[in-house]
Amino acid sequence: MVRAANRAAEIGATALQIFCDNPTSWRRRETLPPELQPFRDRLAHHQIASLVIHAPYLVNLAGPDPSLYERSVGLLANELTVAAAYGATMVNVHIGSHRGEGTDAGISRLTAGLQQVFDLAGHDADGVVLVLENSSGSGFGLGSTVAELAAIDAALSKAGLPQDRTGFCLDTAHLWGAGYQISSEAGVNDLMDEFSAAVGIERLRLVHLNDSRSELGSRADRHEHLGAGHIGAAGLGRMLTHPALHAVTYVLETPGMEEGWDAVNLNRAREMAAGRPLAALPPEAFETRRAKSGAPPELGDAANGN
Repeated sequence: MVRAANRAAEIGATALQIFCDNPTSWRRRETLPPELQPFRDRLAHHQIASLVIHAPYLVNLAGPDPSLYERSVGLLANELTVAAAYGATMVNVHIGSHRGEGTDAGISRLTAGLQQVFDLAGHDADGVVLVLENSSGSGFGLGSTVAELAAIDAALSKAGLPQDRTGFCLDTAHLWGAGYQISSEAGVNDLMDEFSAAVGIERLRLVHLNDSRSELGSRADRHEHLGAGHIGAAGLGRMLTHPALHAVTYVLETPGMEEGWDAVNLNRAREMAAGRPLAALPPEAFETRRAKSGAPPELGDAANGN
């Protein structure tokens, strides 16, 4: 964890997203890690003010399975209390899947589940905002449209969940997979206008800034280096500079972070925000991924100068 804080500082990041435990396991540590205080000290030293905890992928409060539902409530409540101990500002969680039961049923279960989560976490999670991440729409995923996000927000408000404890995250790759044409300034402007009118821009707390290897509206979620995918630099640049998003935290979830490509992508984000053209990425930016998957060259190989 200390190394993660130092790496973030080395590349000039002022926000950091981490998993506080295994993202694919129900089991959680029984005690806080011994390196927690040194980690928090390094964050403060480096002036990394926004720490986001990404909840495990297993959480699904929208589905009909009672056992999975109960375990999801306990797991997410744990993430909130641990996040408070970490000094995190947000816990980000995927909204989940209704598993074919229908949007209304999924939203109802999600709302009831979140009530239980906050009740279980209690005051131990004070100061942590739970942000719900939009879906690309695959597998009966909830929240793939702004209309569904608005319906979820209305349900949370009706249930009396405090608005200062909940919010939303927009993942650009998920938006693209769900059919939102955000590859241009006009497309991003339309999206922001729709979100502002239906949900309220103050409810947007976090943006996952990712390009996409997937086709528009494919319901698929395959992240790409910034400016090297189907969304491209024009749309992602507008996501960084749209005036309604000045108070939002941005996090990269781009490929190759273990190989140092996070520094490259953060620099590309700065270039896009400044309106400067992006340099073409070298072939090795894509080689590791192809070697692991055995896949042929992706669109990014041809479009990395976007």
